[in-house]
Amino acid sequence: MYVVIEGIDTAGKSTQLNILKEKYQEAIFTKEPGGTKIGLKLREMALNGEAKSKIAEMFLFLADRAEHIEEVIKANEDKVIISDRSIISGISYASNMPLELVTSLNLIATSNILPTHVVLLELSREELKKRLAEKANDSIESRGIDYLIDIQNRMKKTVEVLNLNHVFIDASLGIEEIAQKIEDFLNE
Repeated sequence: MYVVIEGIDTAGKSTQLNILKEKYQEAIFTKEPGGTKIGLKLREMALNGEAKSKIAEMFLFLADRAEHIEEVIKANEDKVIISDRSIISGISYASNMPLELVTSLNLIATSNILPTHVVLLELSREELKKRLAEKANDSIESRGIDYLIDIQNRMKKTVEVLNLNHVFIDASLGIEEIAQKIEDFLNE
């Protein structure tokens, strides 16, 4: 099982991943970007805004994704793998490029290996605005609410285009209620 927890920043991915770590102690937990040694460097470069070009930023994430598939996913295909982000974020955050092209590039980077279970935590515009006001924002979050809502919409479309087994969950629900919905989905 290759499970991914997706959602825009502040949707509650980290909280739900911590709950999953308690329930699935034998699982391999990873993240994109940054799930490998090279990935940590690429993540830092991308999130610090070192790439001035959006295309260069996308290729940093693609390089991380290719390495992640090789080092983490393929190496542990006989185990439960739970990842913070995946190809879905890679496609969605490259919003300056046509969806079809970015999807093709990401499928090359992943060797066509896709998640078996996708959990997408969704935020309303109002909830996102409230959550962003409560924290310091990185270079991606500081692009604004409209940008992040567009990314979230693109995530939903990407999940559907790739025809992935998924559940969309309202991220404004209580933490335990979200955790139960995730657990029910994984046990189907």
